[in-house]
Amino acid sequence: MSIPTQTHRRGSAARVLRIIGGAWRGRRLRFPDAPAIRPTPDRVRETLFNWLAPAVSGAHCLDLFAGSGALGLEALSRGAAHVTFVERDRSAARAIETCLAEWDRERRCDWRVVSADAADFLGAPGRPFDLVFLDPPFASGMLATVPAQLERGGWLADTARIYLECPATEQPGVPANWTHAREKRSGQVGYHLYSRHRGIAAE
Repeated sequence: MSIPTQTHRRGSAARVLRIIGGAWRGRRLRFPDAPAIRPTPDRVRETLFNWLAPAVSGAHCLDLFAGSGALGLEALSRGAAHVTFVERDRSAARAIETCLAEWDRERRCDWRVVSADAADFLGAPGRPFDLVFLDPPFASGMLATVPAQLERGGWLADTARIYLECPATEQPGVPANWTHAREKRSGQVGYHLYSRHRGIAAE
């Protein structure tokens, strides 16, 4: 299927993002021109990290469908203690590693990049994370299974916060112990923030 010239130019321009807050504010991130990588726009990231402002510093974060790496890099820039980036596209994973190797020469942040499918990664023994970013390709259907995998595998801290992106026309299904804290829409994308509560049964 041919792509109109104007649309193609917009897609090409979107292969560069900038960090919008913290120690790396203003730095530009380049990532592969892969159709499955749909970065969270600047305005949405700004809103998300305003929501998360008290919770990012010192947090252990999981960027499960890392893509460009923008969410995890933004978290490190703002003082997260650790970020694990999981991305199945090997070229995208290498781009995140290259970026971190260049940016992190002085701060020595704690980070890990894993080139793996998200479901396979979650099948391994888990460790609890304070913040989890879930922004899978919309056509993948991963949001139907990943929230339950996070719960079953021990990947969430008792009071974890989970960020989720999905089509704006859909309301994601999540475990009963996730409370819907914030929600907004940007064009065709809906974005949501949940808070986990250990004392409520996860169904």
